[in-house]
Amino acid sequence: MNLPLSPLLRAEGLSVAYGTHEVVTNVGFELGRGKSLALIGESGSGKSTIARAVLRLLPATGHATGRVEFDGQELLGLPERRFRPVRGRRIGFVPQDPGNSLNPVRTIGAQAMEAAALLDEPDKALRKALILETFAQVGLDNPQRVYGSYPHQLSGGMLQRVLIGLAVLPRPSLLVADEPTSALDVTIQKRILDLLSKLQEELQISLLLITHDLAIAAERADSIVVLKDGAIQEAGNTTTVFSAPSSSYARKLHGDVPALNPDRYRPLREPGFRQLVARRDKAPKIEVSGVTKSFTVDGKVLTAVNDVSFEVQAGTTHALVGESGSGKTTAIRLLLGLEQPDTGKIVVGGEQVNGRSPEQLRSVWRHLQLVYQNPFTSLDPTWTVEKIVREPLDRFKMGTHQERALAVRKAFAEVGLGEHLLSRKPAALSGGQRQRVAIARSLVLRPDVIVLDEPTSALDVSVQADIVEVLLSLQVKLGLTYVFVSHDLALVRQLAHTVSVMQRGRIVEHGTVGEIFDRPRQPYTRSLLESIPSGTARFLREPSLCSSGRSSMRKRSHDRHRPRPGTVGVIPSEEAPRVQHARLVQR
Repeated sequence: MNLPLSPLLRAEGLSVAYGTHEVVTNVGFELGRGKSLALIGESGSGKSTIARAVLRLLPATGHATGRVEFDGQELLGLPERRFRPVRGRRIGFVPQDPGNSLNPVRTIGAQAMEAAALLDEPDKALRKALILETFAQVGLDNPQRVYGSYPHQLSGGMLQRVLIGLAVLPRPSLLVADEPTSALDVTIQKRILDLLSKLQEELQISLLLITHDLAIAAERADSIVVLKDGAIQEAGNTTTVFSAPSSSYARKLHGDVPALNPDRYRPLREPGFRQLVARRDKAPKIEVSGVTKSFTVDGKVLTAVNDVSFEVQAGTTHALVGESGSGKTTAIRLLLGLEQPDTGKIVVGGEQVNGRSPEQLRSVWRHLQLVYQNPFTSLDPTWTVEKIVREPLDRFKMGTHQERALAVRKAFAEVGLGEHLLSRKPAALSGGQRQRVAIARSLVLRPDVIVLDEPTSALDVSVQADIVEVLLSLQVKLGLTYVFVSHDLALVRQLAHTVSVMQRGRIVEHGTVGEIFDRPRQPYTRSLLESIPSGTARFLREPSLCSSGRSSMRKRSHDRHRPRPGTVGVIPSEEAPRVQHARLVQR
């Protein structure tokens, strides 16, 4: 009789406090060998703190109690000198932001050599060969070029693959991935998640996935633990938690995921759809015609926007979508008059934008405002939010001091913020509150058009849902016209009326949301749509994402560190769902 394998990772009664403030309370779970477990929840739910407690990477003020066992060994009470061989060698870590995780002034190869030191391989040439082989295995096409590059010379997706490669190089038993795709385009996100799933199966690595996206968790994990305010709300196998969540919080998370609820805001979008029909023969609010913009980079001419044309009707939302480098940001900079096109014409509200000086553009900017991607960096940290929101009124010298103060309070109320926050600075606000401040600032001049540049990409899905509802409610109330730039196609489907799909500076497809999402004509558009997490536990494997070991290095006793040969084929969808058999503990 075969006895069941003991779990690789077990937490019992785990609590974590920073000083006297407890942020994780009495958490318990188990992760089986070769299995995957997702910790999900909003910011502040404690999921990343749990991961850092497992890795013994809590700050000096952090203190963990309870019990964490890894492969039968208790970790929390282990002296640091005895735990150090575990971290990195047996437990790997993939952080959230590759841009902040790699040293910008050292080559990738120099930093990879530090990770290779965990292999106990004395031969430097063999260590480099192992690094290059692992880079190939994680899907980096030219490992030698990557090895010699600096971080700024690689894309975000390539940097994330580098981090995954460095984490799996010592062949750990457990990989902890903390929001590994939150800053990536939807297509790159899918490739990275496919890669993690493939490595998990190919190398029999257990995966502890930290995410706020229930759709990703449902698609990638065997089991789910739902956290709120540091406590478990619900835990179980993925199929059960996803299809029939028992806690109100898990049901709310399910309702806030755009991919799972495409028609959530349809009543708020209906006026815009009616506008598309009613204004079909009228002049559009925004007209971009044949616009081209090139830049010279290192002596080479780069065409960022190539013969782009689109129209936006008043009172509707038009989305520009595409991968990084598709030209979306350059297109909106041209629309705002922050760059001048080489050719073409841009008209907003009957006024031409291109060919005018900043002084001449003041009348256009009065009716054309921008909400940036990251409110933490776009809001002056030394100002109160009242001053931040009032600044456009001061610059345009609109009204008396009392009238400006009233306008600020009105804008605050419209975005659902209380007046008690007016005296605070941005650092004292949550991410959602900061983004509401940014929207209030854009509204205070009573513009006709607002450009939204990835306005929710840095927010949790629940906060994102609140912001989207605010934006659509304001559109209905004030008749606003939005240009929405995003790589999140599921979100675009929820709030946009028309869509332009950009690829390499060109618009390859244009139409209503229904036309683009339900009847895409271009293969590129279809690839974008297929990358949206569906929430179905499919566990698709694409062999092209992972190369098998192909190095010609001579065989040594250290071959146990080499990637295992062979690739994993695509698993038919009917065979894909897998149920986590390890018991989940909830204390």
